[in-house]
Amino acid sequence: MKIVLFFVLVAPAWTQSYDVPATDPTPSAASSSDHDAITPSGRFKWAANSTFGPVQMLTIPLESALQTWANSPHEYGPHWDGWGRRMGSKYATAAVSSTMEASIGALWGEDPRYHRLGEGSAKTRLGYAFKMAFMAERASGGAAPAYARFIAIPGSRFISNTWREPSEVTPGGTASRIGLGFVRRIAGDTFAEYWPDMKRHFFHRNSGALISAPNAQASSAND
Repeated sequence: MKIVLFFVLVAPAWTQSYDVPATDPTPSAASSSDHDAITPSGRFKWAANSTFGPVQMLTIPLESALQTWANSPHEYGPHWDGWGRRMGSKYATAAVSSTMEASIGALWGEDPRYHRLGEGSAKTRLGYAFKMAFMAERASGGAAPAYARFIAIPGSRFISNTWREPSEVTPGGTASRIGLGFVRRIAGDTFAEYWPDMKRHFFHRNSGALISAPNAQASSAND
């Protein structure tokens, strides 16, 4: 229960969503003109959130635990130290990827943030989140392919090969890590799209319970 409350209270600070719905369910509709332009400090904040955001905080420890249980790669060993080393490698890779995307994208005004659609059917919103995992808004307006992301995710995985164990540094292993990088981006965008709705539902339900409980106590006291 404490763990659930931790994520409920802290996740709003992690989410990349800026709660600004687009007016049309297409990537071009969520144009940069509808949102504040990202600043250098905003890029730094985005990189930090992308490295230690909710998706990473949930998936990296779990993925590392499963690999530790399977002792893969074997060089780390099936123990707590191996679990920590696996997580350290994954977080380091995420940090390199986020920093690369934020800094390289600044050269041509690519905004790495995800601005949620916030309206429409579930299919429309999921499709938008998936599509925007491969696109990014531009300072000049509109959206275009996320070239900085296409450089950062593969590039960071190749860079991470310099500190990974020999059994990890294979073409297949590198390719799977690149694919997983884009999967995490899709998951992060989907979380950002739906988290405000989940938060409102959770707190509305619990606030109602807190209000009804005192009323019930007052009623029984009057009986």
